[in-house]
Amino acid sequence: MKVVGLMSGTSHDAIDAAAAELTFADGGETLRLVPLGMISAPYEDELRAALTAALPPAPTTLADVCVLDTRIGQAFAELAVRADRELCSGAAELIASHGQTVYHWVSGGAVHGTLQLGRPAWIAEATGCPVVADFRPADVAAGGQGAPLVSLIDLMLLRGRPGAPAALNIGGIANVTAVPAAGPPLAFDTGPGNALLDAAVRRLRPGGPGYDEGGALAAAGRVHEPLLRRLLAEPYYALPAPRTTGKELFHSGYLDTALAGFGDLAPQDVVATLTRLTARTVADALGPLGVTEVFASGGGTRNPTLMSAVREELPSRTALLDSAALGMPAGAKEAYAFAVLGFLTLHGLPGNAPACTGARGPRVLGSLTPGRRPLDLPARPSRAPLSLVVTRAPDPAGQGEP
Repeated sequence: MKVVGLMSGTSHDAIDAAAAELTFADGGETLRLVPLGMISAPYEDELRAALTAALPPAPTTLADVCVLDTRIGQAFAELAVRADRELCSGAAELIASHGQTVYHWVSGGAVHGTLQLGRPAWIAEATGCPVVADFRPADVAAGGQGAPLVSLIDLMLLRGRPGAPAALNIGGIANVTAVPAAGPPLAFDTGPGNALLDAAVRRLRPGGPGYDEGGALAAAGRVHEPLLRRLLAEPYYALPAPRTTGKELFHSGYLDTALAGFGDLAPQDVVATLTRLTARTVADALGPLGVTEVFASGGGTRNPTLMSAVREELPSRTALLDSAALGMPAGAKEAYAFAVLGFLTLHGLPGNAPACTGARGPRVLGSLTPGRRPLDLPARPSRAPLSLVVTRAPDPAGQGEP
C-alpha cells in the first residue's frame, strides 16, 4: 500500500510529506517500508504569522482557531496532492496527517488534552484518498502523554540491536526513545530542541532566516555559564518519564524571563548557551540509561554546532549516528513514522507504545475521514508487527537492495 505521511512539527515553519510503500511480511511479524521520497513546502508567510500569533501564551479566539484549522488543512491538502503526483505517480491509497500541534495541555505532570489543527476533510477531498488524522487524543484518553508517538516506530527499528540503543529527534522539542539493557523501553521529551534557539535568533537577528543557519551564531559565541545554570534549574528536567512538553512552556516569554538581569549579552553568546542547553538536557536524559548508540533525526541534525555539542555531552562510549543508518532519512523520519501509524490504524492495529507514553494499554489511534472513493477497509492482520525493516526501492532492473 502506498501511503503519504504529512507532518509539521513544533517549529511550524514547513510541512513535510513522505511517501512509502508499506507491506506486511513474515506472517505479519514484520512491516516492510520502502521510502519513495519526501517533499516539503513552507507555510505561506501570512499563514505562519497568523499561526505564530495564535500560539500560547498569546490569547486567541475561536474564530482564529476555525480559520487556522481550515487554512492549515488546505495547505496540507495541497502538499498531499503534490506528494501523490510526484512520489506515488497518482497511486496513493492512504494519507496520514499529523496536523499542526497548537496546544498540549499539561498540568501536574499529566496530559489532559492535546489539539492539532489541519482539518482532514480538505485533504480527503483534494486527494480522493481516506485520511487518518488526530492521532494523539486516543493515547491521552487512555492516560498517556500522547507523545512521543514516534516511539513505537523507534522500538520497531531498534529491536534486536546490540547493547542499549536509543533514538533522538531534535525538532522544536527534543525527544528520545531508549531501549535500556535492563528494564522496559521508555520515551519522553527531553526539553527544548530548537524552540528557544529559534526564538532567540528571531529576536536577535530580525529579518534573518529565523534559525541559526549552519550553527554559525553558536559557533561564534561562548557559553554564558550563569545563564546556563539558570536555564538548567527548570523543574521540567527533574520530572520522571514519561513526560512531554511543548511551546506552552518553552516560548519567547520563557526566554525573556531567563535573560532578565543579565544585561546586554552578545547575541552569539545567548545562542551558544541555548545550543549547549539542548545538548546538555539530551545527554542528561540519556546518560542514566547507559545507552551505547544514539540515532539522531530531525531539523536539529542540520546544525553542526548543535550536533557537535551533543557529541561532547554524551559519554565517550556512546556512538552518535544519523538515523539514515537505520534506513530512515534524518529529515523525513517523522513524516515516515506517521505514514506507518496511519497504515496501522487503517488495519485496526494499535499505534502507541504504552511503556513509552504511559497509556493504560495499546490503542488504535486517530480518526478516519473517507475520501471521494468508496471506503474499502483492509482485513485486520492476526497480529501487530514487531519490527520495521526499511528497504530501498527497486532499481530500473528490478534489483532492489536492502
